[in-house]
Amino acid sequence: MKKVAIVQSNYIPWKGYFDLIASVDEFILFDDMQFTRRDWRNRNLIKTPQGTQWLTVPVEVKGKFSQAIRDTRIQDAGWAADHWKALCLNYRRAAHFEAASVLLEPLYAARHESLSQLNRVYLEAISGFLGIRTPITNSWDYAAADGKSERLASLCAAAGGSVYVSGPAAKDYLEAGPFEARGIAVEWFDYSGYPVYPQLWGEFAHGVTILDLIFNTGAEATRYMKHAPCKRERISA
Repeated sequence: MKKVAIVQSNYIPWKGYFDLIASVDEFILFDDMQFTRRDWRNRNLIKTPQGTQWLTVPVEVKGKFSQAIRDTRIQDAGWAADHWKALCLNYRRAAHFEAASVLLEPLYAARHESLSQLNRVYLEAISGFLGIRTPITNSWDYAAADGKSERLASLCAAAGGSVYVSGPAAKDYLEAGPFEARGIAVEWFDYSGYPVYPQLWGEFAHGVTILDLIFNTGAEATRYMKHAPCKRERISA
C-alpha cells in the first residue's frame, strides 16, 4: 500500500501541512496549477504582540492572471531580509530562537527566483529538521489526465499510489469516481485535536506558520504534532 498526497506548495505553512507530508509515502507538489492571489502559496502568519501578521513573498502578477505556481517569479530579493527581520523581532524571546536560527537564517540568506522553488527548499529543510523523510516530487514529473478529480486520480496512479490522502476541505469538490475507477482509496486527513504548546503573545493560535512551533519548542516540536517520527534530526537547544 502506497499513500500519496497532492497539494500546492505553500510558504512556511502551518504544522498540519507537515503532518500531511509525514502521513504519506510520496508528497506531490501540485504546482502546475494556477497561482491564486491572497492565498497560502506566497504568504503565512506569524504571531506578534499586536496579534497575527502576514509575511508575504512579493511575486510578479501583473498581466499574469492565469500563470501556474511553477511559473510565478519572485518580484524582488529584499523580501527575505524583511521577513527574517520580522521573525527576529517577534521571536527573539522564544525559548529556542537562537538554536532554530541555525536552520532558518541560511534559508533567508539564499536567493530564489521562482516561488515554487523557494517553497520547495523551505519545505524540504523544515521537513528534514522534523525528521520527515517523505519524498517530495513535482506534479509535472508525471503524465496526468484533464479535469480536477480526474487529474488528481491519474497523478496518484502514475506515482503508484493505492491510497490518496486529502485535506477535509476537498470534500466539497472531490469526485470519487476517478479514484474508484483506478482502485484508489480516498482518506481524509484529520487536522483536529492538536495540543497547545508554549507560545508567545497572548491567546493561543494554531493556524500560524510552523516556524512559530519551531522557535517555541525547538527539537521537541514533533511532540505537538500528529505524526512524530521515531528518528529525526535535532538542533542544539
